[in-house]
Amino acid sequence: MLAATLAIAGCIGHHPARELLVGSHPDSESVLLGNIYAGALRSYGFAARVETAPDPVAKLDSGVLNVVPGLTGRLLQTFQPGAMVRSDKQVYRAMVSALPEGIAAGDYTTAAEDKPALAVTKFTAKAWGGNDLSALPRHCDGLVVGSVAGVSTLSAVSRCRLPAAREFPDDATMFAALRAGEVTTAWTTTADPDVPADLVVLADGKPALVQAENVVPLYRRNELAARQLLAINEVAGVLDTAALVEMRRQVIGGANPQAVADAWLAEHPLGR
Repeated sequence: MLAATLAIAGCIGHHPARELLVGSHPDSESVLLGNIYAGALRSYGFAARVETAPDPVAKLDSGVLNVVPGLTGRLLQTFQPGAMVRSDKQVYRAMVSALPEGIAAGDYTTAAEDKPALAVTKFTAKAWGGNDLSALPRHCDGLVVGSVAGVSTLSAVSRCRLPAAREFPDDATMFAALRAGEVTTAWTTTADPDVPADLVVLADGKPALVQAENVVPLYRRNELAARQLLAINEVAGVLDTAALVEMRRQVIGGANPQAVADAWLAEHPLGR
């Protein structure tokens, strides 16, 4: 009886740590984000791994996943299609208000974004008086816009109604057409690692003309411990766009997303 009592007591007293599941879409960019947050949790001593799914937010809502990182603007459009706010703070607040009851949002990365952007040649930037996106409406007439096939683009920037984009099979072909003068400007994003150094990405100033897309973690409400929440929130103060670009460049080059994320976290240790 004593042995049985001790065995039962041992079972009751032993609570193995629950492995946290961080969800991502199957594409490499999403998997990289997932591994950044899973690595952040592991750096705080919590078991965590990435699980891919076609709709990770739905799995978060159903309780299958614990954390799902994404971009604020895309998430806002998922829960509130047609929302017109643009600045990072406005987009974040609107997104939080639109989240389902069982989902909450952690801190967003004020310095890491991946929102739509337009690239031009240095010659065009000089002719337009600089690299500010606000110059675009003054040169709207006659614009020829390029984009990669299958990528969603904006139909307008401020008062400039953009023509239908000429589609290209990939970034390299599109940027070559931009250099050759076949298009005036080409759609990319602020964290696209494939933008050549000899091109200029037009900067969106204040007030913003393009809806913000900052990195943000969603999580199951009331399911994360305080230190787990601290772990995913700490990413917001460390990750920036330049680091995101460099990590994506490594992943596109064939590096393992988890190894890339872990190396970045080793250079930027959390929890200290």
